[in-house]
Amino acid sequence: AAGLLIAWGVWPRSYQPSLNAGPGETIVNAFLKIDRSGQVIVIVPQTETGQGVTTVLPQILADELGADWRTVAVQSAPISPLYANTLLAQEWLASDWTRLLGDAGDWVIGQYATRNGLMLTGGGTSVPMFHDAYRDAGAAARVLLCKAAAARWSVPWESCDIVDGLVSDGSERRLKIGELVGEAAQFDLPSILPLRQGQDGRLSGQDVPRLDTPSKIDGSHNFAADIRLPDMVHASIRQGPIGDAILAGLDERSASTVTGFLKLVRTERWVAAVATNWWAANKALDLADPVFTLRGKPVDSAGIDAALEAAFSGSAGRRLYAQGDLLPVFDGATILASEYRVEAGLHLALEPLCATARVGQEGAEVWMATQAPGLARAAIADALGFSETAVTLYPLHAGGSFGRKMDWDVGVQAALIARDVGRPVQLLWSRLEDVVQDRPSAPAQARMAAKIGRNGAIEGWLAKVAAPCAMTQTWARIADGALPHHAAAQGADKASRLAVAGMAPPYAIPNWAVDHYPADVGLGFTRGNAHLYGAFFTESFVDELAHLGGIEAMSFRIQMLGGNPRLAHCLSTAAAMGGWQGGIAGSGQGLAAHVMQGGYAAVMVEASMRGNQLSVSRMIAAVDVGDQVHPDIARQQVESGLIYGLAFAMGASVPYARGLPTRAILGRMNLPHLADIGEVTVELIRSTASPVGVSDLAAPLVAPAIANALYTWTGQRLRNLPLLATT
Repeated sequence: AAGLLIAWGVWPRSYQPSLNAGPGETIVNAFLKIDRSGQVIVIVPQTETGQGVTTVLPQILADELGADWRTVAVQSAPISPLYANTLLAQEWLASDWTRLLGDAGDWVIGQYATRNGLMLTGGGTSVPMFHDAYRDAGAAARVLLCKAAAARWSVPWESCDIVDGLVSDGSERRLKIGELVGEAAQFDLPSILPLRQGQDGRLSGQDVPRLDTPSKIDGSHNFAADIRLPDMVHASIRQGPIGDAILAGLDERSASTVTGFLKLVRTERWVAAVATNWWAANKALDLADPVFTLRGKPVDSAGIDAALEAAFSGSAGRRLYAQGDLLPVFDGATILASEYRVEAGLHLALEPLCATARVGQEGAEVWMATQAPGLARAAIADALGFSETAVTLYPLHAGGSFGRKMDWDVGVQAALIARDVGRPVQLLWSRLEDVVQDRPSAPAQARMAAKIGRNGAIEGWLAKVAAPCAMTQTWARIADGALPHHAAAQGADKASRLAVAGMAPPYAIPNWAVDHYPADVGLGFTRGNAHLYGAFFTESFVDELAHLGGIEAMSFRIQMLGGNPRLAHCLSTAAAMGGWQGGIAGSGQGLAAHVMQGGYAAVMVEASMRGNQLSVSRMIAAVDVGDQVHPDIARQQVESGLIYGLAFAMGASVPYARGLPTRAILGRMNLPHLADIGEVTVELIRSTASPVGVSDLAAPLVAPAIANALYTWTGQRLRNLPLLATT
């Protein structure tokens, strides 16, 4: 086995850019094209879901190149091993044996991701993964252009530089980069790329205009539902309840009475109506009234509760994180124990799932937003019986995702419908279908226990968490093609670190442990993944311990953060900016702090109850996420996370009965309105550390901060999410 592994590793592989060059364009490297006019076309493999990645990554390259920002454009990358996200793959696919191998284990996963072209967007990994690649791509282009200019002027290339898209040698001579790019491709790069020095004229760290803003303002920006093809028709779809649902029957005659209706396309598990417009297709499905048979036990709230409770007594639980020895600390001691619950939370992205497909005899084209384009293309090709090279996938920007567009089912469905009707088809899920077929964040239950010492510090800490591993289920669906109910069942007895991510306490606790008890509830995966409930469990319990010990909540945390100065800085900054009053009764103030993938954050909120209504008047976040390339986009992402976390705390959860959510209308989910959101302040703490992902960092902090604030307001400890019961 070792010999085969070595042979597989050393077998030579060479990946070349698979880009197309338009008239006048020169391919400089896998991340950059430049045309004769001087336009800098940056190739971006990551899906733009509103997080600003199609501005930040080009900004890194343009900064190192010395480009004029006004000349920078963006193009989506084709599927290629050159754009594999090995960082997310290592996080997602790490196992006990790869951890035993250490760096070699990461290398194996990285090689697997690269050789399979795993282009993935998620987990805030876009900038950490590609920062150096884009910097080096810009540096390489600058060196080649300087060499071309130096050859013309007969000067050393090291004396040349590029500023605002103009190459100069320090004298009055200037050349546009577009004039040199054709010659530049003929030169060789040095063994070590020199990076730009100094800060004058740099784009990094500047709030440059977002590249996608103008087209989104004037409406020319194409999302999935904006695609129009000649002879295209529209489709709507119905699928069964969550689980093993089979189409049992429908009323075809009633569907045919709708003006514009063309055809019903059915498979074992879904039926789609095709019409000349989407409204007709959806109306036809309403009249067809499809009936599904659900095999096996249906997903319902009572069953979820029972499964989580039963997991604690099952044999599959494992201790995944541990430090010190808890047994002598807890033996004979008085400990505080509390139990917490988090319900499944819906994605509720602005844009329901949508895809457009055109299928011919020898190949197919699909337009869709996807966070995993390589896996989506493979699934579509498999469904149609084509080779992967016969399927062209055009990746589009997404109107929100939060992890939902990791799944590719809408692309496969659109392709199968298009093949059946023999015309291009745009399939758009209704909002109802989007809610019914959602893959919500995993429900979880935690039993927390701790012992406080005489000095007020925590001496022992134990977290037992019952939850499904949502990321394991998602990988089984998108990589292995498992049906959702099969994916859930496969991971029902496998404890995973991914299911308790973020639950290793950031505080200096000498003895602590985290146990995972896997459960099969048929649901799971969203923004922040396990951090959403992990931070709620941890920070709510820390607050309880502070009050039990009679210590002010911020001081209680700070005394245990001597070895974590960056988080302590965030916590003290948020408290100072928010006017922290010490968590006194009636203040309505709450704190929470968290560490996530190298990012540090603290949130202070002011909340109160007005009858049965929750009011959050202020949210203050202080974050340390390294030296951010575009500070304003980083702030936007933190703000986005705060609002998402508020929705998660207030609503975004629904009960389930017989495999269906009992509420599917947004207005009935107790989601926050704009009028419910008070003052929001985000402070980026200056840092020289490497930039880390920002998109998921703030969302997990809001719910525990609000729960802690409401304790000071009401005197009652809220241990369930959503915080307010809804019917």
